[in-house]
Amino acid sequence: MAQLAGYIAKAVKIPAIVDADTGFGGSENVARTIRELEAAGLAGCHIEDQEFPKRCGHLSGKSLIDVGEMMEKIKAAVAVRRDPDFMIIARTDARAVEDFNRTVERAQRYMEAGADAIFPEALQSAEEFRNFASEIDLPLLANMTEFGKSPLLSFTDLAGFGYRMVIFPQSTFRVSMKANEKFLRALKESGTQKEWINEMQTREELYKLLDYDPTAEEWLGSSD
Repeated sequence: MAQLAGYIAKAVKIPAIVDADTGFGGSENVARTIRELEAAGLAGCHIEDQEFPKRCGHLSGKSLIDVGEMMEKIKAAVAVRRDPDFMIIARTDARAVEDFNRTVERAQRYMEAGADAIFPEALQSAEEFRNFASEIDLPLLANMTEFGKSPLLSFTDLAGFGYRMVIFPQSTFRVSMKANEKFLRALKESGTQKEWINEMQTREELYKLLDYDPTAEEWLGSSD
């Protein structure tokens, strides 16, 4: 996971954060996770308070670890990082397991433990997003995943509440998979991709995106 996330971090010129799940174990495992991600070039990660094995944040049947155990994980993460700007984002899944007030309480404890930002997962209304932001004096991250428990608020709405980061973790994947399904059905029926050419990224567009010079391969005698 660290290696793949590092590929993304190295491919862009802006800070990249990554989902580190539960930190992959206890405090010692969290420490190793932070070292690996930092070395890979990430700018930060979020770690959640679910028990392992975890579940999707918008599914039922989750279990949480004790607040004290999560605080120890956060402290371990903060202590081991070499770059003080590497962001430790504490995610709490308490809304689906306990209640909104307990979610706020957990976030406040995680803030005390040294988290740089808070990620409240699966809040269930615009009012909850707004009220949570009024209670937590740290940068906040919102997850706008589709087909979950949270309303799909705009970046402008969330910024107005006080959120500094918004993630859309599955949006591009879901759009591309839907398009792939339609294409494959059409290909099976017609036996050709001709009708889809205008929907495709051209070779020229791909080379431009990758800043790739095809003449270099031609000079070396390579072929497509």
